[in-house]
Amino acid sequence: MRKLSAIALLLLLLASGWWLRQSMGVADGSGVAIPPADVLRQHAAKQGPLPAFLPTEARDTLTLIARGGPFPHPQDGSVFGNREKRLPAKPRGYYREYTVETPGLSHRGARRIITGGKPPEMYYYTDDHYDSFRSFQVAR
Repeated sequence: MRKLSAIALLLLLLASGWWLRQSMGVADGSGVAIPPADVLRQHAAKQGPLPAFLPTEARDTLTLIARGGPFPHPQDGSVFGNREKRLPAKPRGYYREYTVETPGLSHRGARRIITGGKPPEMYYYTDDHYDSFRSFQVAR
């Protein structure tokens, strides 16, 4: 009888864990919970319309930034040094870079979103690998 109770308790715990993972998102192995698709859609809707100069893939990148990853490239989230001084001068570590995927490429390509602040308060887009930047806003 005692063994049966222990098995029932184990099954209850497993079912509870499964339900919790389904309702709150599933960790992908990086320790970061991935929200369910409907939560991501709601977040994208809250971002509002994005400027016409941003490619559609930028919305995916902004969603990843907002939820803290996981990111598809190890460089995403790393410090952007602003060595060319094309962005306003800020202390090292203020700017972070993120890849905006380019369909058809097997590498990162030239498109990036640069954020400023933590949490981000400034956003910039470059499609020419840091030669030029366009600033834009993201609704909070």
